[in-house]
Amino acid sequence: MGDNSIIRKTGAMELPRGAQGRRNQLSQDVASYVRELIISGQAREGDYLRIDSIARAMDVSSTPVREGLLLLQLEGFVKLVPRRGFRVVGVEAQDVLDIFWAQGTLAGELAARAAERASDEEIAELEQLIVDHRAAVAAGDEPLYTRLGHRFHRAVNLAARSNRLANLLGNMTKQLPNEFYGRIEGQIEGSMDYHPRILDAIRDRDPERARTQMVEHIVSGGDALVQHLEEQGLWSEDRKNGA
Repeated sequence: MGDNSIIRKTGAMELPRGAQGRRNQLSQDVASYVRELIISGQAREGDYLRIDSIARAMDVSSTPVREGLLLLQLEGFVKLVPRRGFRVVGVEAQDVLDIFWAQGTLAGELAARAAERASDEEIAELEQLIVDHRAAVAAGDEPLYTRLGHRFHRAVNLAARSNRLANLLGNMTKQLPNEFYGRIEGQIEGSMDYHPRILDAIRDRDPERARTQMVEHIVSGGDALVQHLEEQGLWSEDRKNGA
C-alpha cells in the first residue's frame, strides 16, 4: 500500500468523509418510511411504488429513494419488476410474528447477560427509567413514554456488555416501524407490566428469569401489533386462512 491508503499499519484508521455517509443515511430513512407504509397497510401487496412521489414526500432526490427500495427488496418487502418498478410484496401476520420471535430471542439473551453483568449504577438507572416511564404514562405524554420505553431496552442491552449481539438486535428492529408501535393498545400496559419483572430478574442476578420475561415481553408486543393490524383490515379473512 502507498501513503494514500485509508488503512495504515500504524496509527488510527482514516476514512474519507463526504456525501456518501449522508446518502446512506437518506437511503435508510427512505427504507424506514416505505417500510412503515407497508406494515401499516397504507401500501398494499401488488401496489407499485413511484420513486418520484416518494422523493417529493421526503424532499430528497431519486437516488436515495432507489437505494432505499433496494434495501427493502433485500428484506423481502418489495420486488423490482423490470420495466415496471418496485412492487410491494406485502407482509403476512406470520412474518411479523417471526420478526418479533427473532427479536425476542436476541433480546432475551441480552437480558440474561445483563443479569450477570449489570453494575449497581446500571440497575439504578433501570429503576429510574421505570419510575419516569410510569410518570409519563400517567401524564399521557406519548412521545416521552415511548422514548423512555426504548431507553429501558437500550439500557438493558448496554448492561449486557455484548456489543455485536446488541448491534444485531438493533439492525433487526429496523424492520419494524416505531412511529405507531408505541400507540398500540395493550403495548403500553405490557411495558408497565414486564419492565419491572425484567428489572427484578436482573436485580436478583437470575439470567434465566430475565431471559424468559424479556422474550415474553417482546413476543407479546408482536401479538399486539398483529391484532392491531388485523383490526385495521391489513389482512383479509381469506388471506389469514391461507386462501
